[in-house]
Amino acid sequence: MAGTPPFLPYGRQTVTEEDIAAVTAVLRGDWLTQGPAVTAFEQALASRVGAADAVACANGTAALRLAYAALEIGAGDAVVVPSNTFLATASAVHHTGSEIAFADVDPDTGLMGAAEAEAAIGRARAAGWRVRALAPVHYAGQSAPMAELGALARAEGLAVVEDGCHAIGTVDLAAGAAARETPVGACAESTLTVFSFHPVKTIAAGEGGAVTGNDRDLMATVRRLANHGMIRAPGLGETFADPQSAVDINGDPNPWYYEMTRPGFNHRLSDIHAALALSQLGRLDEAVERRRALMARYDERLAPLAANPRSLVRPPVRVPWCRPAWHLCAARIDFAAAGLSRAAVMAALRAQGIGTQVHYIPVHRQPYWRRRYGDLALPGAMAHYAHTLSLPLFAGMADADVDRVVAALGQALG
Repeated sequence: MAGTPPFLPYGRQTVTEEDIAAVTAVLRGDWLTQGPAVTAFEQALASRVGAADAVACANGTAALRLAYAALEIGAGDAVVVPSNTFLATASAVHHTGSEIAFADVDPDTGLMGAAEAEAAIGRARAAGWRVRALAPVHYAGQSAPMAELGALARAEGLAVVEDGCHAIGTVDLAAGAAARETPVGACAESTLTVFSFHPVKTIAAGEGGAVTGNDRDLMATVRRLANHGMIRAPGLGETFADPQSAVDINGDPNPWYYEMTRPGFNHRLSDIHAALALSQLGRLDEAVERRRALMARYDERLAPLAANPRSLVRPPVRVPWCRPAWHLCAARIDFAAAGLSRAAVMAALRAQGIGTQVHYIPVHRQPYWRRRYGDLALPGAMAHYAHTLSLPLFAGMADADVDRVVAALGQALG
């Protein structure tokens, strides 16, 4: 119908002519996979986040699997996972043979802190599990409190696998006289960080992910595991297990030779995807600033609804320890006080051309985990879930789109 505004999804990729040209150049070249575009992206990503190394892979779930495999977490072990996250965070642990110690989260921010993690550690140990790692998840663009989680991990002798899939471009802030800014991915308080480059994320690769870290040996293991566990040339301090077959009479590796020291995966990222991700990485600051500006406008436009005596809507609650690169606008809505179901509000918004989503159904409530662990009491995660609704947020939005969303939300809530 003429004059009907375009549909606004909750998230959408932004693809430019430069992105298309970068992908086209790969398609016209010699390498569609395992080529120079992947290497270039890995180097640029490591430099951007301040890590010693980055390994690109097929998606964020693959990144999680690689991290746990490299840390040799397996049967008899347990990993602390916040319940407010996507399914993959727990599934990647489960596929190692480990147990998941689900942790509660702050009901307003959706983030796991040290108190929630410590409670989950206690429950895991009471069950007889050997806790090996914390898996903090940065939610909606805000980072978990990494300083306190890092301190807890050191005190308990645990690894930290930092889930930065929502937080490329987010900066952690350290308080005090030695104040500094640390990009998520620098692994200042973690062993490894994982990223996702799904189309709704700030950087899109189509599908893609990465692991960053500072331990060179550990990152070398991640790199091997992403490519079937193969070694074509031994690293520093290493030797081939079968040197008679591996090298020629001059001691040089035979060009066809490879060894597998342990089974890995085919979790490689193609050059096609890497070219798109590298092009988008060059605009990361621009995309982050646009998302921050849109969130500031949401704050301004939602303020009258939050100040209304019924106080049905609040913007996302900010945390003081980071400067977020916003991935989601997860508004807080009191559906019960409005006398409306969340489904009814979402349907009313969709009727006006506005898409929304819920992030997330607490993972511990999924049927598989309930059968395995019973009905866990994690009230913070349930309270967060009861009130959350993700409103449209992506770099291609106009300021007027925010006004339209908030006006429609106010109308939907009466």
